[in-house]
Amino acid sequence: MVRNDSTRTLSDMPTVALLATAGLLHFELGVAYEIFGNPPREAVNGWYDVLLCGPGPVRVGPFTVEPEHGLERLADADTVIVPACADIDDPPPPELIEAVRAAHASGARIASLCTGAFLLGAAGLLDGRRATTHWAHAAELSARHPHALVDPDVLYTDNGSVLTAAGKAAAVDLCLHLIHLDHGAAIANSVARRLVMPLHRPGGQAQFVTTPVQVRADHGLAQLLSWVQRRLDQPLTVVDMARQANTSPRHLGRQFHAAIGQTPIQWLLTQRVRRAQELLESTDESIQAIAVASGMGTATTLRRQFKRTVGVPPDTYRRSFHAGG
Repeated sequence: MVRNDSTRTLSDMPTVALLATAGLLHFELGVAYEIFGNPPREAVNGWYDVLLCGPGPVRVGPFTVEPEHGLERLADADTVIVPACADIDDPPPPELIEAVRAAHASGARIASLCTGAFLLGAAGLLDGRRATTHWAHAAELSARHPHALVDPDVLYTDNGSVLTAAGKAAAVDLCLHLIHLDHGAAIANSVARRLVMPLHRPGGQAQFVTTPVQVRADHGLAQLLSWVQRRLDQPLTVVDMARQANTSPRHLGRQFHAAIGQTPIQWLLTQRVRRAQELLESTDESIQAIAVASGMGTATTLRRQFKRTVGVPPDTYRRSFHAGG
């Protein structure tokens, strides 16, 4: 019988099946086993029955894992955890895809960790749903599964029956979220304290993303981008940028959209925020001083734009990432 997620209760969802197959990463598998396999003292009304499921003994990272159950057991589980895959260019085996599809069809809650989202995408479970993965692979996930609503900024997504987490530590965030749903805030907080983690981390992946090189060194915009980045503390407009590039603002906009996928002003604002991040990480300058140095002008403007782009206020970001700890 197909189970209805909207009517699930703790009493009928005790089984957590961890997918353990070749090509998966050991960190996410170990995190899920640690969290779901060790009940806190406060869980007096029961916990999870954790099952390792796979096609047979496999190497997962440096370890050999011997699942107690085959892939067919996924269809009977209440929650299925799909850890990260080591190589997103290696297509998942058809038997894994079918096992995950069967589990979802039977009413199981399916949660992927990091690049495990690519298996969910191959199974068709991300179509029409909001999803995420590690920010470095989000564009590829979106390209392969254009019907998925990929959000590269969040730590995890929850569609009820299908959940996805971003990279590494975000796997912990999603596992704690599942415990919060099943057991409530008090028990979830107890587990979080054991892990020395907050139950909810502020912000999303945007605060961890490094700024990629936008264009090749021989690209027509390369000199202009370098020129702007040396002058981020100065007032700059699209007209200034177009004049430096010896072109019209309209043509410059078309060049930016084709090469970067942003307008010149959007790109400029992103660079100003990234400069502010660097200064928050490496200096003890005041927020006002950093606002001036990054071209934001005032602390109020910096706080507004920083929160909108990164997901957390600059003061919170500094506490997390300042080089002095």
